Amino acid sequence: MIPLISICIPAYKRTDFLQRLLDSILCQTFKDFEVVITDDSPTNEVELLCKKYEEKFKVSYCKNKTVLGSPENWNEAIRRAEGSWIKLMHDDDWFVDEYSLAKFANRISDSHSFIFSGYNNVYLNTDNKVSSYLISSRQKKMLQNDPYNLLKQNFIGHPSTTLIKNSLTEWYDNSFKWVVDIEFYIRYLLENRQYAVIEEPLVNIGISSSQITASVFRNPDVEIPENIRFMKKMKKGVLKNIFVYDYFWRLIRNLSIRNETMIAQYYSGEVPNVLKKIIQHQKLLPCSVLKTGFISKPVMFVSYLLNRLAGRL
Repeated sequence: MIPLISICIPAYKRTDFLQRLLDSILCQTFKDFEVVITDDSPTNEVELLCKKYEEKFKVSYCKNKTVLGSPENWNEAIRRAEGSWIKLMHDDDWFVDEYSLAKFANRISDSHSFIFSGYNNVYLNTDNKVSSYLISSRQKKMLQNDPYNLLKQNFIGHPSTTLIKNSLTEWYDNSFKWVVDIEFYIRYLLENRQYAVIEEPLVNIGISSSQITASVFRNPDVEIPENIRFMKKMKKGVLKNIFVYDYFWRLIRNLSIRNETMIAQYYSGEVPNVLKKIIQHQKLLPCSVLKTGFISKPVMFVSYLLNRLAGRL
């Protein structure tokens, strides 16, 4: 019998985190699910842990023949899923309580194929400090009007907050690590504008220094080539959206890129003209001044207008 939901877990080493997630799955009141675990670990610790749960719920475990890395390990778990809906869960995240999965399932409808909930950020390195996030009414309108507005702020959150209909042949782009979730959400929602929001935190997101996002944050080796490839994948004219323009403005500013030579250290291809102009405009002010918000925003707006009037957007 085909399960309604496949909980897909790309695993790597951290069995203490994974056990917490599996325990949170075990106590769910909603039972029409399977768990699919694809394992990138060099040892058999994850496999041994999974065996302990085989008699408690349906577990499909696969040891990857080669290390796939993120996000291809996500894709591998999804490819092996039999459920009608995909609930990707990273191994350091877990459900808030025993009703979380039921609340996701209750929102399933033929009128939409993408569901996401609120979430709690749990800071594992600071005594489990918790901050909750729920999308606002204004943000929902922004998301509905143009999914590229996610570049202003990721209103959806981590992939663990989502439940997506299992109808795709292409999921997460494995050439990305830093922008991988945002790029997927935008690509998906441009084709499927109907989504549902659960305005309640249903997932705890474990925030720690061991995460991939922590290792690539403000890393120009990752952020520069990924974001240029991201820009080149975007539909024509999208930079006319000022939030998209500001996203790339902040990229150059936050990495203190002052000339094209600095870009060439991290990216060997052709640099888009609009990025060259952003660099030229930012060079007019010291980095320390640019990083002051009330100065950066109006300067960015002038740069945006100049590039738009010149037809570069």
